Amino acid sequence: MQNGPAVRRRKLGAELRTLRTGAGLTSGEAARLVGWHQSKVSRIETGASGVKPADVRLLLDAYGVTEGQLRELLMVLAGSDDVGGRHHWWHAYRGVLPPAYRDFISLESQASAMRTLETSVVPGLLQTPEYARAVTRAAVGGFGDAGERLDALVEVRLARQDVLRSDPPLELSAVLDEAVLRREVGGPEVMARQLERLVEAARLPQVRLQVLPFAAGAHIGITGPFVIFSFPSTSDLDVVVLDHLTSSLYLERKEDLMAYSEAFNTLRIHALSPEESLDYIAGIGDGA
Repeated sequence: MQNGPAVRRRKLGAELRTLRTGAGLTSGEAARLVGWHQSKVSRIETGASGVKPADVRLLLDAYGVTEGQLRELLMVLAGSDDVGGRHHWWHAYRGVLPPAYRDFISLESQASAMRTLETSVVPGLLQTPEYARAVTRAAVGGFGDAGERLDALVEVRLARQDVLRSDPPLELSAVLDEAVLRREVGGPEVMARQLERLVEAARLPQVRLQVLPFAAGAHIGITGPFVIFSFPSTSDLDVVVLDHLTSSLYLERKEDLMAYSEAFNTLRIHALSPEESLDYIAGIGDGA
C-alpha cells in the first residue's frame, strides 16, 4: 500500500522502461540521447526519484512515442499541470483539496474505465448537487470547515462528473449495496431525487449499475468500498484505490489488481442484473 505520488512514480518509471526497451535502447544509450547521466535514467525507471514533465517529454521523443493519448497520460503521471494545452481544472481548488484527493481526481480524469463497489453512499460521479452537499457536509463536519470550503468541495464533486460526458466518456461500472439506496441522506426529498438520478444514469450507455440486495447476504465486498481505475493504451498503469477518512491508499501489484478484479466480478455475479437493478431502484423510489 502506497500513497498516490509514490504509485505514480513507480508506474511512470515502469512504463518508461518498457518504452525504452521497446525502442531497442539501453539505459546508457537513452541517457546519451537526452544528454543525461545513465544513473538519472535508472533512478527514474525504478521510481527512486521524481521526474519533471519536461524530462518525460524528452524521453518520449527519444523513444519515438507519438501516440497522443499515451503521451498525455504519462505527462499527467509526471505531474504536468497543463497537458495538450488543457489546464487541469482542479488546480483552481488546490487550497481546499487534500493532496490525496487531487491525486484521485487526476487519475479519474485520465482513466478510460472505473469499477467501483460502494457500500455506504452513491458514487460521487452519480450524485445530485443536494445529495453531494449533504454527504460532503457529513464527511467534513468533524473538521470544522467553513461554508465557503464546503461550497468548493461540492463544486469539485460535481465538476468531476464531466468525465461521464467527455469524448470518449469514462466507462463506469458500479455495484451498489442496497444500504446505499436505503440510507436517507439529506432528507426524503433529496433522497427521492437522488434515486431518480440513479435511474437516469443507469440508462446511459457508458454506465453499468448493479444493486447488491440485502437478500444476497454476506459478500466478498463486505470489508469496504474500493475503486479500480483502468487506463487506455496499457494495463500496467491500472490501480486500486481504497479510501479512508483522512487518506487514500493505492494498490498497484498485479496480485492486488487480480484479487480486486476477481472480487468485483464475483460481486457482479451475485448482484441483480442492470435491468433488474434499474427496476429495483425505481421501486425503492416509489416506496416499495
